[in-house]
Amino acid sequence: MNWDNQNNQNNQNDQDPWGRKNQDDISFDDLIKKFSVMFSKQTSSGSNGSGNNGMSFPTKKTFLYGFFGLLVIYASMCVYQLDSPERAVVLRFGEYYEETGEGLNFMLAGVDEKYVENVALTRRYSQTANMLTKDENLVDVTVSVQYRIKNLKDFVLSVKDPESSLREATESSLRHVVGDNTLEETLTTGRETIAQDVDARLQSYLDLYQTGLVVQQVNIEKTDPPSAVKASFDDVVAAREDKVKLQNEAERYGLSIVPEARGRAFARIQAAEAYREEVVANAEGEVARFDKLLFEYQKAPKVTRDRLYLDAMQTMYSNSTKIMVDVEGGNNLMYLPIDKIIQQNKSQEDD
Repeated sequence: MNWDNQNNQNNQNDQDPWGRKNQDDISFDDLIKKFSVMFSKQTSSGSNGSGNNGMSFPTKKTFLYGFFGLLVIYASMCVYQLDSPERAVVLRFGEYYEETGEGLNFMLAGVDEKYVENVALTRRYSQTANMLTKDENLVDVTVSVQYRIKNLKDFVLSVKDPESSLREATESSLRHVVGDNTLEETLTTGRETIAQDVDARLQSYLDLYQTGLVVQQVNIEKTDPPSAVKASFDDVVAAREDKVKLQNEAERYGLSIVPEARGRAFARIQAAEAYREEVVANAEGEVARFDKLLFEYQKAPKVTRDRLYLDAMQTMYSNSTKIMVDVEGGNNLMYLPIDKIIQQNKSQEDD
């Protein structure tokens, strides 16, 4: 027999070399349906009690379909997907096996355990505790801590409850730092420094415990004095705020008045310099005029004296509106109302 011809005929009839139908094109849904039908048939035949005292054993094909179905279910349990900010730690037989990241990942279901956490998420918590200051005063401090997971392996395996350890470490750090500061520093000016010191000390504790956490920010939300002295301390704080306010107002007034005073001083200096230059110029002019007059006087003394006399009389009478004239040889004075005469002349000209 020619096996090649027979194989070609079998392939054309969609059969294998042994004459059976080729089942490569059967889909998964068809397999599930056939498995369900066969299982129902086996169950019904077993219930009819035909042979073996009413019991019926599944065939080899039934076992095959059942095994295939269980394999698919198990495979679906072994595959898991992680988002971009998520990470997973896989334990195999209770021991660390690997750390997986974003995308599809595989694990042995029933053998491996996975712990998934969002390592990009910033977590926050706050707590209030009663602390003792350096000067032996009690103060209520409210602190908030922002943190995230830095090392997922340490977070899962090194410490049983990392977040509880974080709270205890925060309280310990805060108690140590507040104990190094006075009550006034804790309530007023030292809060920012306290937050920075708590941040550094808390991170050192977390690294020492291998919690896998990193502190992003520590804030001192509120500090309250003991209730017995709260009212008095509020008065002190209010007085300090008033002092700062007055200082700021004084500085602002100084900044506004100083330039103005400098401007006035500069203006006075400029006026004084201008007056000095004017006086010097006038003096120099008088000196020059006197020198010329002296030169003329030396040439003709009598004429110069008469001219000076006439100029002086003209200047004096031009600034006076009333003139008294002594009548020679008598005791009477003649009064000349120059201003009246001038007004009368003006009125006549207008008419």
